[in-house]
Amino acid sequence: MLRYLSDYKRESVLAPLFKMLEATFDLFVPLVMADIVNVGIAAHDFHYILVRCGILLLLAIVGLTCSLTAQYFSAKAAVGYSTGLRHALFEHIQRLSFTEMDTMGTSTLITRMTSDMNQVQTGLNLTLRLLLRSPIVVFGAMLMAFTIDTKSALIFAVAIPVLFAVVFAIMLSCIPLYRRVQTKLDGVTGAAQENLSGVRVIRAFTREQTETESFAEKTGDLFSAQQFVGRLSALLNPLTYVIINLAIVAILRVGGVRVNEGAITQGQLIALYNYMSQILVELIKFANLILNITKSAACAGRISQVLDTKSSMVSGADALPDGAGEAELEFRHVSFRYPQAGADALTDISFCAAPGETIGVIGGTGSGKSTLANLIPRFYDATDGQVLVRGEDVKTLQLQALRTRIGVVPQKALLFSGTIRDNLRWGNAQASDEDLWQALQDAQADQVVRGKQGGLDAEVE
Repeated sequence: MLRYLSDYKRESVLAPLFKMLEATFDLFVPLVMADIVNVGIAAHDFHYILVRCGILLLLAIVGLTCSLTAQYFSAKAAVGYSTGLRHALFEHIQRLSFTEMDTMGTSTLITRMTSDMNQVQTGLNLTLRLLLRSPIVVFGAMLMAFTIDTKSALIFAVAIPVLFAVVFAIMLSCIPLYRRVQTKLDGVTGAAQENLSGVRVIRAFTREQTETESFAEKTGDLFSAQQFVGRLSALLNPLTYVIINLAIVAILRVGGVRVNEGAITQGQLIALYNYMSQILVELIKFANLILNITKSAACAGRISQVLDTKSSMVSGADALPDGAGEAELEFRHVSFRYPQAGADALTDISFCAAPGETIGVIGGTGSGKSTLANLIPRFYDATDGQVLVRGEDVKTLQLQALRTRIGVVPQKALLFSGTIRDNLRWGNAQASDEDLWQALQDAQADQVVRGKQGGLDAEVE
């Protein structure tokens, strides 16, 4: 999936680089504060204090400029990356066969195109901005502390590994839980989609109450999963605060003794305190960043799972032959079974359809009429036997060549948003108005369209 970031290599380098610059300027602030205390305040030199305050203001302005620049580049890379990935995912889904679509389900694909993709975008944005900044500030503050006083800085060396151990332990625990939450979200999305599309059937059989209870159960499962992982992830901030504040108490205890001994100055103790406070702020940011990265990693894995899914239907290489053979269409001992089904939907079907011949297939609901029709344009592949068009097995023919020569009227009418003209031109993008009206007349729909305000340009809502 990282290849979709290749067009944003410059932004992906500049964003963390400017954040590193901002972090570097932040590390100089405690040293300036130490000078103000040790020199300015101690000597009552107001001019020296003003000059050092000017330096602090300059560091703040430069840091803000670096931060805004980093934000711009990280946002550009994250939005551009997610746009390219979303297009690639949509294009890949279009190439999947009906078998894969049935297996994965529409609801999970919708969730991965929307919720999962947005989370990946947010995670990448935060990663480019903060993933390097926080460690740089943390370890930079520890190094600066060692330049001030080695004995006091040992507290940093103990506290920081403990903090990172807590952060990564919670992160590793949360990744599978967030993946489970997104799976629960698939179930809620699927239930909503089924109820909205089948609302007439639900009302006809007075199943409103049952469906409402079923939906409430699914949303309850999602709520419980989110609540559990939320409680676990919520431990990060209080645990971080406890460890850091204990470290601050230790700094003040040890540093106070060192000041009394004359080993360090009061300004240096304040600098040590400020460095520990910087670590506190950065680790809180880092903890929240880790949570977002954890969510994004789980969502990225779900997107990658779809991209790794290969279509079970491979297009043949042969073009559809011209003219007609003995039979325009032939089924030879065709059987078909849906994935994970317990029995065949079609068993040993054989027939021939000559040019100009009309064949009606009758049977009860679920007897396989639509399934049989779907084998002709190769929406599904026969489990056994052969489907032949003009004497050629459909598996050997180019899918586009086969399907452009077959007209299918779906059992369920479906129009896309846009105008009537836009919908009609799905069959022929270059069709003239005369062609469109002729098609409407053939379908006995011209009077309906003429009655619409705007005619062919009437909006389909």
